[in-house]
Amino acid sequence: MISGILVAYKPKGPTSHDLVDEVRKKLRIEKVGHAGTLDPFACGVMVVGVGQATRILEYYKDLNKVYWVRMRLGLITETFDITGEVMEERECNVTEEQILEALFSFVGEYDQVPPAYSAKKYRGERLYKLAREGKIVSLPPRRVKVHGIWDVEVQGRDVTFRVEVSPGTYVRSLCMDVGYKLGCGATVVELVREKVGNFSLEESLNVFEASPGEIEERLIPLKLCLEWMPSVEIYNEHVKWVANGGQIFLNMLKRWEEFKKSDLVRVFNEDGEFLALARAERNSPFLETLKRQGRNERVLTLEKVFVTR
Repeated sequence: MISGILVAYKPKGPTSHDLVDEVRKKLRIEKVGHAGTLDPFACGVMVVGVGQATRILEYYKDLNKVYWVRMRLGLITETFDITGEVMEERECNVTEEQILEALFSFVGEYDQVPPAYSAKKYRGERLYKLAREGKIVSLPPRRVKVHGIWDVEVQGRDVTFRVEVSPGTYVRSLCMDVGYKLGCGATVVELVREKVGNFSLEESLNVFEASPGEIEERLIPLKLCLEWMPSVEIYNEHVKWVANGGQIFLNMLKRWEEFKKSDLVRVFNEDGEFLALARAERNSPFLETLKRQGRNERVLTLEKVFVTR
C-alpha cells in the first residue's frame, strides 16, 4: 500500500478537507489525513499523511509554523479575517514606531483567546459551527509562543510581516491583539503559511494541479519521516518479535543515538526498515552501564508498530 508524508500546497479557496479529498481521489486511497488546517482564504504549506503515515501526523502537529501576514489596522470583522462580516471601522492614528512596538511586544509567551470562528473544538463541536448557529463560546485563553517577528513593512493601514509561532497559535487572534493594543483593532487580509517545521513553501506540491504520479513520487517514505527524533537499530533476528508487539530489551539493540528518558525513538532493523516508534525508559548513556553490568533490561516501550511479519 502507498504510504508517506506529502508536503502539499493549499491555494486560496479550497478547504483543508478539499485538499485531502483531492489526494484521496488521485491516489485512490481512503487513508489520507493532514496535520493542521488552513483557512480557505489562506494558502501555503500543509503536511499530508497517506496510508500508514496517517499514524504519525500527530507528531507533525507539534512543529512550529512560519507565516507571512498582511493585516489591516482599523478594521474589525467577526472572524478576525477579511472573509468575515465587518463589525467596525476605526481611525488608526498611530506612528510606525508605535506599530512596531505593539507588534514586537508579543514576541515570547502570552495567553491567547482562540477566535470564535475557528476549527478548534468545544464539547465535540467545531467553534465555527457553533458560531454560525449563534452559539458563541468563550474559551479560556491558552498559552502560546511567538518565537519571532521580522520583515515588517508598514504601508498606510496595511502592515506585512513574517512570524514564527508555536503550534496552536492563531495568527488571526495575534493580529487582533495587536490591533487592540493600538486601540484601533486589526484584521488579517492575507495569510501564507511558509513553513511547517523544516518543510517549506518551495518544496510544496499543489495537488490540485499535480498528476497522481507526481503526488506519489513526492511522498516522503516512512523511514525518512520524523527525522528530528533519535533512532535505534535492532538486529534482524528480533524483527518478528517487535512486529508481534514484543518490547525492546538491551540485547536486541545493535546501535543507538543519544536520547533521554521518555523521548520518542524511531526503531529500525539492520536493513534500514522503519519498524516502530517506542518510548525510552532510560537515558541512552545509562545503556552502556547496563551493558557493562550484564543487565539485559527492557529499554524501550513500543508505542506504534509499522511492520508486519
